[in-house]
Formats: sequence, C-alpha cells, structure tokens
Amino acid sequence: MKKLTKRNENYSKWYNEIILRANIAEKSDVRGCMIIKPYGFSIWEKIKYIIDNILKYTGHENVYFPLLIPKSYFSKEYNHIKGFAKECAIISHYRLKNYNNKNIIVDKSSQLEDELIVRPTSETIIWNSYKRWINSYRDLPILFNQWANIIRWERRTRFFLRTSEFLWQEGHTAHSTKKEAINQAKKILNIYTNVLENFMAIPVIQGIKTDSEKFAGAEKTYCIESIMQDGKSLQIATSHFLGQNFSKAFDVRYSTEKGNKEYVWATSWGISTRLIGAIIMTHSDDNGLILPPKIAPIQIVIIPVYKTQEQLNLIEKLVFPLKKFLEKRGINIKYDKRIYYTPGWKFHEYEIKGIPLRITIGKKDIDRGTVEVVRRDTLEKKYISINKLKFLIPKILSKIQDNIFNVALKRKNNFLIEVDSYEEFIEKIKKNSGFLFAHWDGSSETEKKIKVETNATIRCIPINLKKNIGKCIFSTNLSKQRVLFAKSY
Repeated sequence: MKKLTKRNENYSKWYNEIILRANIAEKSDVRGCMIIKPYGFSIWEKIKYIIDNILKYTGHENVYFPLLIPKSYFSKEYNHIKGFAKECAIISHYRLKNYNNKNIIVDKSSQLEDELIVRPTSETIIWNSYKRWINSYRDLPILFNQWANIIRWERRTRFFLRTSEFLWQEGHTAHSTKKEAINQAKKILNIYTNVLENFMAIPVIQGIKTDSEKFAGAEKTYCIESIMQDGKSLQIATSHFLGQNFSKAFDVRYSTEKGNKEYVWATSWGISTRLIGAIIMTHSDDNGLILPPKIAPIQIVIIPVYKTQEQLNLIEKLVFPLKKFLEKRGINIKYDKRIYYTPGWKFHEYEIKGIPLRITIGKKDIDRGTVEVVRRDTLEKKYISINKLKFLIPKILSKIQDNIFNVALKRKNNFLIEVDSYEEFIEKIKKNSGFLFAHWDGSSETEKKIKVETNATIRCIPINLKKNIGKCIFSTNLSKQRVLFAKSY
C-alpha cells in the first residue's frame, strides 16, 4: 500500500489522508459537509457516551429542540444575531412544485411569513421555551443538554475542524443567581478538561476569551485550547456565562422567595465532532491514526495466523476464553480471522486505524507458550507468556494511555514559549512556534493590529498560569499578565 504523506512534508495533506485511509469520513456532495463513516462515527459514539454519562451524573438532563428556529427569535438578542448573521442558513419557502413535468422549482406562493433559520445554536428557541417553564425560584435551576446537529455556512471547510454541518452537544442552563451561573460555566469547563486529558489524552490550557473573541451574546466565554503537532492552536471547547442577556431579551423572570421578580441567569456550553480532528492532529504519526485506549472503539485486535482448520481450532481454544475474559472487564476486542486478507495486510490496516494493541497468534506461538503483542503508540513488539496475557493486557493499555498523554504534554510544554519583544514574536509566529506567552495591554485596538500584521490571535487569557506585570509587546503600555497568542485552525 502507498505510504502516507509525512507530517513534515505537508501536514494538511497528511491529516486528510489519515481520515480517508482510516475510513473515518469522506466528502459529501453537499459543499462543506462530510459523511462520517462507521469507524469515525464509532469514535464519536465513544466520546458521546463518556460525556453523556458525566453530564447525567452531575444532574443534567437530555432534551431535544427543533432544528428550525423562527427568524423573529434571533432579532430579540442583537449581539447574538450579529455574531451569527453571516453563517445562517435560511428557509424562506415551504413547498416545491413540478415545472414542465421535468424540473422541480420553488413554489413562490409558499413563502413563509416568519422565515426559519436552520439551527446555528439553540439559545433563542430554548429561552423562548424557558419563558413558559420558569415562573418561580422553585423551577430553578434548569440543567439541560442537547445532542444535535448544527448548520453554519463556512467559506473554508476542513474535515471535522470546520464544516458547514457538524454534530455536538449544547448545554443550556438557567439559574437564580449570578454566582451559581458562573460556577456552572466553570464546572463545565472542568468537566471538559477532565474528559480531554483523562480520556482523550489531550493536554489543554483553560482560559477566558477576549471581548472580541467571546461567544456572541455572552458576558464571558471560558475556553479550552490545545496545541497541535504543527504548532497551531485549536479551540476544543467553550463554556459561556450569558449573564441575563437572553432572559431579558425573552423576558424570562422568576418570583423570588420574597415575592420579587428577577431576571434569570444563564449559561451555555458545547463540544463537537471537532474533537475527532483534535485527536488525529494531537496523537497520530506518519504511519496513521493513534487512538488512546479509553476512546478507541476497538482497543485490541487479535489476528490468527494459520494454514489449516486444525491450527485455527487450536488458536481459537486460546482466543475465545481470552476474549470473553477481557470483554467482561470492559475491553473492546476484534478477532479478525478473514481468509481473503493476508496477516501483513491486516497489520497495515489496523496500524492506519490506530488500534492501540495488536496480538498475533499462530501455531508456533502456542507451541512456545507466547504470543506477539505490538503497541500502536510506540510500535514496540514483545512476546508475552500466554498464561500471563489476560492479566497483563489491562496494564499495557493503561501504559499506552499514559504514554500518549505524556508525549502530547511534553509537546505542549515545548510549544509554550515566553516572548518579550515584538520582533521575537514576529519571528516565532512565522514558524508556527506554538503558544507565544506574551504581554498584552488589554486593548482591542492592539489585539486587532497584531492579528492584521501576523495572523496570530489571542487564543485565551489563561486561568491557571501565573500572572506578572510587564509591558505589552506591541504598544509597550502596562500589561497585568501574559496571554496566549497563536495561529489557529
């Protein structure tokens, strides 16, 4: 088989080739949209299962709101519609008709009085419903989550990272106090961080978006950023404190215990199929996909090597009890005895697909009392005693998970560079040197000028990194802390 393009030769081409060769997704006939294939969707299902369980454990309930939202709803919150106006898909008619018995055209007589927006996000339709559902402090808090698809017209699209349609979860909560809402937004940020670092092995930086980069309609946007192998930043998740903007726009008030009427406080937050792109770009190598065991749909593949049915029977006497033992412990295993592909072909296929652990068993292995075990993260090959195999496999998977995270963590730390002059900033940003940790004077004017001159944006104002006073790299004005600049996807 043809080898993948190397990352250092053409990173973008390498990324696209992995998606196609690993059978994760392919382009759709609809511009900007993609078809997520079974293997790619199984990765999303694994992610979804993890997040969904955590959200339910923390008291959130799943709901579903319509895909179509009346345009009039968007007009009620000006900053929100201003931020999404150029990305909205609009339905203006509700019927087609035959033309000359050959073509189908829009029936112009079916124009909608209130045009419909195909969901770019659900704040407006949800807050219109909250107006009916919230009357008293007894009705609060509301902790809702929705798994849905989103349409945002994109001029430049790229598998998973930026598509006109994508899948996500979006949380929408309502609270009686400002403090409770802010704590909720921060709580979700920490939940996302836990999922990303402990399950997907992606080390991240928590931060706050600047006013020019925050979510349209939010008072404050908390975000999670991570650095990819090419030195560009990727925004992976956001959690927004919406203040009372939407409750005032839709007149959602509640009666307090004292009988006063107060506007509700709100949050919204989301994470999407962009995560699949993040996993690919964070972990994979020139041989293909690398998946952390905790989110791999198939954690182990077992490949028998045999010439006769008798040999296969002997192998399966070992394989089936092993498979049953491990599956009872929550390990996903594929046993591939297809005869129309050679073992070598299978090795290559599962390497491209990033299966964490490959076990090969043949008649000679059984005679020796060992099997061949290959780790996908290091490509290390070992021969392990058959008697010890079922006890060692969980430990090996755990080591793979830890190693994948530590490799990414080391890279992130190497890509976090302090910069004290604009000259050095320009030099490093040209090379995509990663996160440039530099002083900024807090003005949107300086932020805009740096973006225009270098194509670098302020990815976030870090929450957990130490603060120190200095001079802005651009204006030399006083700066209270460093922020993270980078080129991004």
